[in-house]
Amino acid sequence: MIGTRQELKVKRESIEGVYFSVENKEEVLLPKNDSQRTFIIGDVVDVFIYKDSNDRLVGTTKEPKIKLEEFAYLQVKQVNRYGAFMDWGISKDLMVPFAEQNRKLQEGDWSIVFLLLDERTDRLIGSCKVNAHVFMDELDVKLGQEVDILPYHRTDLGLNCIVNNLYKGLVFNSDIHQEIILGKRRKAFVKKVRKDGKIDLALEPSGYRKSIDRVSQKVVKVLEQQGGKINLSDNSDPEVIKKSLGMSKKAFKRAIGNLYRQKIIRITKDSIELLT
Repeated sequence: MIGTRQELKVKRESIEGVYFSVENKEEVLLPKNDSQRTFIIGDVVDVFIYKDSNDRLVGTTKEPKIKLEEFAYLQVKQVNRYGAFMDWGISKDLMVPFAEQNRKLQEGDWSIVFLLLDERTDRLIGSCKVNAHVFMDELDVKLGQEVDILPYHRTDLGLNCIVNNLYKGLVFNSDIHQEIILGKRRKAFVKKVRKDGKIDLALEPSGYRKSIDRVSQKVVKVLEQQGGKINLSDNSDPEVIKKSLGMSKKAFKRAIGNLYRQKIIRITKDSIELLT
């Protein structure tokens, strides 16, 4: 229950807020400052449950940036003698003890964090030790499969990612042809499942570039470099097209027609935009 969202029924009211009834005759407090609404006895409310600094079960209607046994990319709000405290979207910051840090975190740092329930204290804590919380064997993915990724760290080889909230993957620098923002989830494709339990990833489906001609590939590459949109269209001046893309207007029109038919781009009156 702790670290998850639950639908609970309001049992009673107090000056602190409202209390929900849960199993084992325990109660969960929803403090007044954790909701913009007023509730009455009998209301069913969707709340995220955690423990406050007084070890009470409390709930919030706010959506946390991370839930139990999930990863998220979080920022350090403060550091004290107990560890680093991360902003995870609710009033009580998430502690990452020093023992769960893979480097000494400082105020303002960003880090990948896994949310777990500490068996000793029965409280939620964060861990930055990715390898301890991802599966490195029996990977349930297939070559070419579309997956969800969370990019979190740049290396000399490429970009480390969490895959489907379960595995560890890498997008090699040679496969990065567009801007990738750390901490922003997106789709990718399984390029290879390695024997060491890691996954090589591609940002485009296999065979994507091979399915279009060289001139069309050039247009796509410029689109990726320009953030997915360029201000050129059928109506653009031939000299502007040549200066921007190094090709004739005839070649440009043939390329965007090909890309449009394959649903790779959207064509507007004054621009073309990448869809994939």
